[in-house]
Amino acid sequence: MIDPIIHSSAAITLIGGGEATTDDLNDVLSLAPICVAADGGVVLALQAGVMPKAVLGDFDSAPAAVLDQIPQSRLHRIDEQDTTDFEKALARIDAPVIVGVGFMGGRIDHQLAALHGLLAFADRPCVLLAGDEVILLAPPKIALPTRAGEVVSLFPLADAMGRSTGLQWPIEGLNFALGEKIGTSNAATGPMSLQMEQLGLALILPRRLMPDVVAALCQPDAARWPARGR
Repeated sequence: MIDPIIHSSAAITLIGGGEATTDDLNDVLSLAPICVAADGGVVLALQAGVMPKAVLGDFDSAPAAVLDQIPQSRLHRIDEQDTTDFEKALARIDAPVIVGVGFMGGRIDHQLAALHGLLAFADRPCVLLAGDEVILLAPPKIALPTRAGEVVSLFPLADAMGRSTGLQWPIEGLNFALGEKIGTSNAATGPMSLQMEQLGLALILPRRLMPDVVAALCQPDAARWPARGR
């Protein structure tokens, strides 16, 4: 088990080196003011005038001239190559929820790797900003103020089952599995809720719900998945 480097009782912003703007970062920081950068994400942090509390990664994508602007005590080099910088950061942040910006968009393999990270570190709730949407691993249970007609997509990263309220097509009795059953382009009929029997379902929601998702995951009684063997 890896010991966390960053501990927080509030949400944390994690910046990656993918596609994101300073406006994206500022939106996320308004919800999670403590900032951590994963390797090349430190570039966006400094562009936005934000000094990260920590920079984590193998530093293969963070320019030396940028790292020189960060106090040495905040630089945490992790040389192993078995995980991505996103996973390196997830493993070392202890917080109610991590809000990731700069991990979606751009190269498809990087986006798939980020989704893999959500599943591999299911015990570290994380919400990824992705343009006009947010993506997270559906927790054991969650209730959100969706509006009638809003798209709610469910995509299996692993076999999963659960129950829903407030969806046009309820999910009870469905066995979600790659190559067999997915749940994209579902729609809310009003406020929705999910109760999952297994971890493995990616939940894709409108961006406007990001504050509600973060608030739900930060509740003291919010259910979390146990750590997976790693």
